[in-house]
Amino acid sequence: MAPRCRRLFRLLAASTLLVGMLSVAAPADARAGALCLPVHLTGVGQDQGPDAQGNLVTTATISFAGFPIGTTRASFTPSGPPTGGVLAFTGPIVFTPSGSTATVTATVAGSVDLATGTFQATSTSVTAAGVPLVVSGALTFRGTENLSTGAFTETITGRLCVNRR
Repeated sequence: MAPRCRRLFRLLAASTLLVGMLSVAAPADARAGALCLPVHLTGVGQDQGPDAQGNLVTTATISFAGFPIGTTRASFTPSGPPTGGVLAFTGPIVFTPSGSTATVTATVAGSVDLATGTFQATSTSVTAAGVPLVVSGALTFRGTENLSTGAFTETITGRLCVNRR
C-alpha cells in the first residue's frame, strides 16, 4: 500500500474519527468528490478523572478488527449537575493515528448513567488537522465504564467523509 494510502487509512480509521469496514464500493455522499466510509471501531480506555479546570479526561486505545490503530484523548465539560442520576457532558475527543501527527477531532454531546456506567456521545462536528483533507461526518460512541476503576470499553460507529481542500 502506498504511503499516502496508509496515511489516509490511519486518518479515517480513527475516534472520532474513524473508519472501519473499508468497503470502498462507491462514494456515497451528497457532496461531489467526497469519499465516505462507514466507521466501526472499538476502544479500551481509562477515565483519568478531572483536570485542573474540572473537565473530565479520558484516554483510550482504538482498534479496527482487533488491531490497534491509534489513541484518543478526550476532555469533557459537565453540562451541570446530574439529573436523575445521569450526567450530561460536551467536549472534544481527539484521535491520533499510530505513527502520525495528524489528528481527527470529534466534538461530542453525550451523557453517562452514574449508576450503571453506560455512556453515549454523538458528534456535533468532525474536523481534521495536519492533513490536506476536509473531514466531515457523524460518529457515535457507546460503551460502559466500570465506575469503581474508571476502565471502559466502547464501540464507535458512524460515517466519515473526506474531500481535498
